[in-house]
Formats: sequence, C-alpha cells, structure tokens
Amino acid sequence: MAFSSVSRSAGGGNASALTQPTRETATGNGAIITNFTALVALSLDRTAKLSHIGGIMKASDVDILIIPGYTNSGPDHWQTRWEAKLSTARRVEQAEWSKPVREDWVARIAEEVNASSRPVVLVAHSLGIPSAIHAIPHFKKKVAGAFFVAPPDVANPKIRPKHLMTFGPYPRDPLPFPAITVASRNDPFGSYEHADDVAASWGSLLIDAGESGHINAESGHGPWPEGTMVFAQFLSRLKP
Repeated sequence: MAFSSVSRSAGGGNASALTQPTRETATGNGAIITNFTALVALSLDRTAKLSHIGGIMKASDVDILIIPGYTNSGPDHWQTRWEAKLSTARRVEQAEWSKPVREDWVARIAEEVNASSRPVVLVAHSLGIPSAIHAIPHFKKKVAGAFFVAPPDVANPKIRPKHLMTFGPYPRDPLPFPAITVASRNDPFGSYEHADDVAASWGSLLIDAGESGHINAESGHGPWPEGTMVFAQFLSRLKP
C-alpha cells in the first residue's frame, strides 16, 4: 500500500496561484502511518507559504462540524468515532437522510455554521462535501478550514441513486479557507481523477489514500488512525 500527497495552495486570497503539484509517496510496513503523516506535514508546511495555514490551533479552539453523506454515518464510521472523541464536535443532522434534498441539506449546514460561537472546521464525507460547498455563500461566520473525504462525482449520470445528481455539479470557485481533500483510487462513487480535478479548482491539498474504497466503515475505515493523525496535523496548522 502507498499513500501520497499533492501540494497546492489551500484557500485564501491567492487561490488562483497554485503551486506546482509535488507528488511524494510513502511506502513500507509498520512505519507507513508515521511516514504518511510526515508527508502531509511537509506538504502543509509548503502550502502555508501561499495560504491561511501557519498558525497554532487545537480542537478546543474551534467548533468541529461533522457532515455525513447519504444515509448518514453509522456507529462504526470514523465520523461517528470522531464526534464521540472530540468534545467540540457535533453532527449536522438532516431531516431526511435517505431521500436527501439539496436545498434542505445546504440550509442545515449553513444554519449550524452560523450558529457557532467559535471558528468552524468542517469535516465532510461523501455527499456532505457538495452540500458543504454549495452552502459556502450562506456562511456568515468564519470557517477556519475543511477536511473533505471521498468526494462523490455527483455530476456523473451513472451515480446511484440517481437523485444524488441534484447535488451536482460542484461549484469550482477557489475556497475562502484552507482545505484537505482525501481521495481513494477505487472509490465506487467517484474516480480519483475527478477528486483531483475538483480539489485543484478549490485550491485544496489533495491526499491520495490509495485503494481505500469509499473510506467508510464498509471499506474498513472505522477507527481510521491515518485520517485521525492527518486531521490533527491539519488542525494544528490552522490560524486561530
């Protein structure tokens, strides 16, 4: 298994000026998690020169909004585990998880962001990502950063269930905050190339998770220690 990162400008006023993509790969056995985290830290340090990143922030400094995707994240999902572990994390609850309506999901995310008393960090998985992106124009409170995992290709006519296409296409404006996008090489809901494309348009740091499926409990990503450490690295580099 191999992990790699592609360094780009992550949000901010210089979103149109991307760094040259730099791909680095970590291989090995027992040390792979440490190596992967080190690569992400290196990429974040490089990105800091062109973005908001570069401060010192702890989980206690922010409101962490957990934004699940289609059908919600179950008890074994890494999002649910993070919500239970992080005292400042809370889930954006949707009225209808099985038959999502874009306008309703977007409104709920904006409502939670705007109700926050501290800077917000978004942690979105799958359909939660396009929902969060569509909600950005409605944010009245500061978003310090976003951690996006497994972006689905909601503009693809082959996506199922088909009504998920109502969440596409993705807005491609540069993000006004730093972001990491984690993508899999064999995600059944969106190709790695698609994730690379949208991450580039947003100015997001792209993390190649290898063949990791949809990066959920079904693909074996319940505890997901690699994701936990990468998120911690990202959070520590955000400005308060």
